[in-house]
Amino acid sequence: MKLGKLKELDIRTVWAHEQYNFSKWLASEENIKELGDELNLALTDVETEKFVGNYRCDILCKNEITGKVVLIENQLEATNHDHLGKIITYASGLDAAVVVWIVASARQEHASAIEWLNKHTSDDLSFFLIEVHAYTIGNSEPAPMFKIIEQPNDFAKSVKAISKNSELSVAQQKRLEFWTQLNEVLEQRGKPFNKRKATTDH
Repeated sequence: MKLGKLKELDIRTVWAHEQYNFSKWLASEENIKELGDELNLALTDVETEKFVGNYRCDILCKNEITGKVVLIENQLEATNHDHLGKIITYASGLDAAVVVWIVASARQEHASAIEWLNKHTSDDLSFFLIEVHAYTIGNSEPAPMFKIIEQPNDFAKSVKAISKNSELSVAQQKRLEFWTQLNEVLEQRGKPFNKRKATTDH
């Protein structure tokens, strides 16, 4: 059997312009669904170039299950402080519950900042840092791939939120552990259905 070689492309050769090429491509129904599947979100009501005061965020949508606002900011280059500030500004201005920062490459200090935000914000806020890559095999068309660099730790956040009000019982702890581990198994087995947030519910 003859096998092809996977070759990574310069992201700018696939999407030359962030706003007119990448954001437009991502906002299409097929591609926003693919991103949603990766994040375990059902993304609907997609808007592009939504104004926040004098600024514009790239994509605004909703999580169909919760009805909460999802903000997506695209950056087809390495992460920088400017865009980190933008996602926080846009999220506050649009009252976003989920913030998705898509980049060509994530610097360690910015990955650490997103991890810190997930650890120290309330259970109502979630931050994702995602790299987008593109590959070919032989003469194939470019194939995009999303790589999650940082995401919320739902188990830790659930424990933190609940512990503010009351101590977890043994049964509640076991339920959190069960749903967290079930989510891990779903990912390992190709997610026959989407994960749901780990809770202390039965």
